Amino acid sequence: MKTIFAVLLLGVAGMPPLACGQSAAAQDAGRDADMAARASDRVDAADSKQMEKDLQRLPWPQFRAVIEAVPKMRAGVEAYGTVGWQIIEANYTRYPWQKISTG
Repeated sequence: MKTIFAVLLLGVAGMPPLACGQSAAAQDAGRDADMAARASDRVDAADSKQMEKDLQRLPWPQFRAVIEAVPKMRAGVEAYGTVGWQIIEANYTRYPWQKISTG
Protein backbone atom coordinates (compact mmCIF):
# COMPACT_ATOMS: atom_id res chain seq x y z
CA MET A 1 0.00 0.00 0.00
CA LYS A 2 2.85 2.37 0.88
CA THR A 3 4.49 1.57 -2.43
CA ILE A 4 1.39 2.48 -4.46
CA PHE A 5 1.02 5.76 -2.55
CA ALA A 6 4.70 6.61 -3.14
CA VAL A 7 4.41 5.85 -6.87
CA LEU A 8 1.29 8.02 -7.16
CA LEU A 9 2.89 10.85 -5.21
CA LEU A 10 6.04 10.79 -7.31
CA GLY A 11 4.01 10.57 -10.50
CA VAL A 12 1.93 13.63 -9.60
CA ALA A 13 4.97 15.56 -8.39
CA GLY A 14 6.76 14.91 -11.67
CA MET A 15 3.91 16.35 -13.80
CA PRO A 16 4.39 19.90 -15.03
CA PRO A 17 1.71 22.47 -14.12
CA LEU A 18 -0.90 23.01 -16.82
CA ALA A 19 0.28 26.50 -17.79
CA CYS A 20 3.90 25.37 -18.02
CA GLY A 21 2.95 22.27 -19.97
CA GLN A 22 1.66 24.37 -22.87
CA SER A 23 4.03 25.54 -25.50
CA ALA A 24 4.64 29.26 -25.91
CA ALA A 25 2.91 29.10 -29.28
CA ALA A 26 -0.23 27.60 -27.72
CA GLN A 27 -0.26 30.28 -25.02
CA ASP A 28 0.18 33.01 -27.65
CA ALA A 29 -2.60 31.51 -29.78
CA GLY A 30 -4.96 31.53 -26.79
CA ARG A 31 -4.06 35.13 -26.01
CA ASP A 32 -4.52 36.15 -29.66
CA ALA A 33 -7.93 34.46 -29.80
CA ASP A 34 -8.97 36.33 -26.65
CA MET A 35 -7.88 39.66 -28.11
CA ALA A 36 -9.66 38.91 -31.39
CA ALA A 37 -12.88 38.10 -29.53
CA ARG A 38 -12.71 41.41 -27.65
CA ALA A 39 -12.02 43.33 -30.87
CA SER A 40 -14.92 41.54 -32.53
CA ASP A 41 -17.23 42.61 -29.70
CA ARG A 42 -16.18 46.24 -30.21
CA VAL A 43 -16.75 45.95 -33.97
CA ASP A 44 -20.14 44.31 -33.37
CA ALA A 45 -21.11 47.17 -31.05
CA ALA A 46 -20.07 49.74 -33.65
CA ASP A 47 -21.90 47.84 -36.39
CA SER A 48 -24.94 47.55 -34.16
CA LYS A 49 -25.03 51.31 -33.49
CA GLN A 50 -24.68 52.04 -37.20
CA MET A 51 -27.41 49.51 -38.04
CA GLU A 52 -29.71 51.14 -35.49
CA LYS A 53 -29.18 54.57 -37.09
CA ASP A 54 -29.70 53.14 -40.57
CA LEU A 55 -32.94 51.44 -39.57
CA GLN A 56 -34.27 54.57 -37.89
CA ARG A 57 -33.56 56.67 -41.01
CA LEU A 58 -35.45 54.40 -43.41
CA PRO A 59 -38.76 55.60 -44.79
CA TRP A 60 -41.70 53.56 -43.49
CA PRO A 61 -42.29 51.45 -46.64
CA GLN A 62 -38.64 50.33 -46.71
CA PHE A 63 -38.58 49.66 -42.97
CA ARG A 64 -41.76 47.60 -43.21
CA ALA A 65 -40.17 45.59 -46.05
CA VAL A 66 -37.21 44.80 -43.75
CA ILE A 67 -39.54 43.56 -41.00
CA GLU A 68 -41.58 41.52 -43.46
CA ALA A 69 -38.39 39.91 -44.80
CA VAL A 70 -37.54 38.44 -41.37
CA PRO A 71 -40.16 35.75 -40.61
CA LYS A 72 -39.69 35.85 -36.83
CA MET A 73 -40.05 39.63 -36.68
CA ARG A 74 -43.01 39.62 -39.04
CA ALA A 75 -44.79 37.00 -36.94
CA GLY A 76 -44.14 39.04 -33.79
CA VAL A 77 -45.74 42.13 -35.30
CA GLU A 78 -48.59 40.33 -37.00
CA ALA A 79 -49.52 38.64 -33.72
CA TYR A 80 -51.02 42.03 -32.78
CA GLY A 81 -52.79 42.48 -36.11
CA THR A 82 -53.08 45.92 -37.68
CA VAL A 83 -52.48 47.56 -34.30
CA GLY A 84 -49.04 45.94 -34.23
CA TRP A 85 -48.07 47.57 -37.52
CA GLN A 86 -49.46 50.92 -36.34
CA ILE A 87 -47.40 50.77 -33.14
CA ILE A 88 -44.24 49.89 -35.08
CA GLU A 89 -44.85 52.67 -37.61
CA ALA A 90 -45.33 55.23 -34.84
CA ASN A 91 -42.19 54.23 -32.92
CA TYR A 92 -39.59 52.69 -35.25
CA THR A 93 -37.62 55.94 -35.64
CA ARG A 94 -37.03 56.14 -31.87
CA TYR A 95 -36.77 52.45 -30.96
CA PRO A 96 -33.31 51.22 -29.81
CA TRP A 97 -32.64 48.57 -32.48
CA GLN A 98 -29.13 47.74 -31.26
CA LYS A 99 -28.22 44.09 -31.03
CA ILE A 100 -28.56 42.80 -27.47
CA SER A 101 -25.36 41.31 -26.11
CA THR A 102 -25.69 37.68 -25.09
CA GLY A 103 -22.30 37.31 -23.54
